[in-house]
Amino acid sequence: MERIVYVNGEFYPQSEAKISVFDRGFIFGDGVYEVVPVINSKLVDKQYFLERLNRSLTELSIDWPCSQDQYIEVMEKLISANQLTEGVVYSQVTRGIAERDFPFPKDAAPSLVAFTTVMALLDNPAARTGIPVITTEDLRWKRRDIKSINLLGQCLAKEDAVSQGGAEGWMVEDGLVTEGVSSTAYIIKNNLIITRELSNSILPGIRRRTMLEIAKENNLDFEERAFSVDEALSADEAFISSATTLAMPVVSIDGKPVASGVPGPITMRLRELYKNKLIAEAAAA
Repeated sequence: MERIVYVNGEFYPQSEAKISVFDRGFIFGDGVYEVVPVINSKLVDKQYFLERLNRSLTELSIDWPCSQDQYIEVMEKLISANQLTEGVVYSQVTRGIAERDFPFPKDAAPSLVAFTTVMALLDNPAARTGIPVITTEDLRWKRRDIKSINLLGQCLAKEDAVSQGGAEGWMVEDGLVTEGVSSTAYIIKNNLIITRELSNSILPGIRRRTMLEIAKENNLDFEERAFSVDEALSADEAFISSATTLAMPVVSIDGKPVASGVPGPITMRLRELYKNKLIAEAAAA
């Protein structure tokens, strides 16, 4: 079955879907995006995704392309049309179609594109072994808190990591880890979970927000601050979180093992607690 995608009010087979060459997302990267997990054919983490999308749109002065309820309805129709049981829905909003000029156009209507991807989220084999991470220079702009579709810096960083055998890159600036290329970075030392504090330097990850909530609910201590690569290498555990990895153990950094080089118990506990939360949320939807 050919995948069904959504483009500006219509559903199409992916081979027939088209966007304008004058779309400012295509020309300038003038837009934002979100990735939402699907568990048992249900969207999860819906409220946090809507809040972050609203913030990104507001920061860039882009209007919603439709109501929030209609946005969710589009995603749910895509899940049904593609018979998606587990995976993600990607959606992006751009400022719209206009003649190529740098100032914001006055009369452009926002564009909305969305599609689904099948992924194994709950039983990802990589979670059993952990993943290697490679550090790479953070080359991005200064508003990383906006989930912009301007991702060239991240593409360069991911390619750098993958070319050296990494499954993810940890971006480093001024000697400190900012975040993963497409994830939030954490270390654990003496049972303390450490992740960078929110600012314009990192994306406010939805999984980051949920992980810290789960930690608090389960009496796990955490601290929000920056950490160095050397500190990460001396940690007891390390992990990442994202829509596609949930909580994923990191077992090596730049080819050097983290602790014993196997997934740590706190990381795996957080992963199980988050999985259970998502399953329960999907069942209640």
